[in-house]
Amino acid sequence: MKIGNTELKGCCALAPMAGVTDRAFREICIEYGASYVVTEMVSSKGLIMGDRKSDKLMLLGETERPAAVQIFGCEPETMAEAAKMAEQTGCAVIDINMGCPAPKVAGNGGGSALMKDPDLAARITEKCVNAVSLPITCKIRSGWDEDSINAVEMALKLENAGASAITVHGRTRRQMYAPPVNRDIIRQVKEAVKIPVIGNGDVTDVDSAERMLEKTGCDFLMMGRGALGAPWKFAMINSALCGGEIIPEPAIEEKMQIMIRHITRMCEYKGEFIGMREARKHAGWYIKGMRGAAAMRQSIGSLETLDQLKELAEKVIDSAD
Repeated sequence: MKIGNTELKGCCALAPMAGVTDRAFREICIEYGASYVVTEMVSSKGLIMGDRKSDKLMLLGETERPAAVQIFGCEPETMAEAAKMAEQTGCAVIDINMGCPAPKVAGNGGGSALMKDPDLAARITEKCVNAVSLPITCKIRSGWDEDSINAVEMALKLENAGASAITVHGRTRRQMYAPPVNRDIIRQVKEAVKIPVIGNGDVTDVDSAERMLEKTGCDFLMMGRGALGAPWKFAMINSALCGGEIIPEPAIEEKMQIMIRHITRMCEYKGEFIGMREARKHAGWYIKGMRGAAAMRQSIGSLETLDQLKELAEKVIDSAD
């Protein structure tokens, strides 16, 4: 699939996740087969006001490409200015968040709140398209709630506004992430528009990725929560669905090596104090389902150094023997 002039290899990309898809995680996912990656969502107002945290969220490394910077907000002019700033990062795509269900985002008119105002969403998209030379993509949901499933209407307006591709998360804002994804609405969007459609929601392994493609006819896939503690799944999915070899899941020893490399990189970018505290959730995801994982949760919650992480990895490996 191509987004603008950027050709993407494979069929599965890393979805944006606030507090998760930082530079270290994006780089690891690209290394293990992700077709492209998307940053954590960045506040357009934060960028315009010179917020250093917002600016740092857009920092891209040389090894994590192709990459998209995702911005959010509800003011067309502010979003256009933010798009101009995102363009300076060297990203390949600028993505607009129209699906985040978090109250602090949707409650201020951004994210999934835009599902309630397709005309405003279209104006934001058009302003951004006219402000930059990069392709603009939009990430939407099936609707705000069960009584307002309007992804098709939304997608048509975004296409007319100049969007280069649309990602559809097959749940409403009210559903958050709990019930099974509605693949039918993704199929309807795919049948309605001419631009590429990316299917998102409940893509967690080769089988679910294959079902998403078959049931929706979408052009591409995004995996979010399925990649937590398992970045190697991108290689497994992309190889299996693109006619390559069947790649087995890594052995526990390799999984622990990947975890250590990932979190070491987090500490390089953020310092060990911040990096290790943010790493606790990642360590929990990496060992989830392994023998002895439940008993190790307490020690994960108190991780403070890379040496402690390496000791934890050894315990996990020993418990598996």
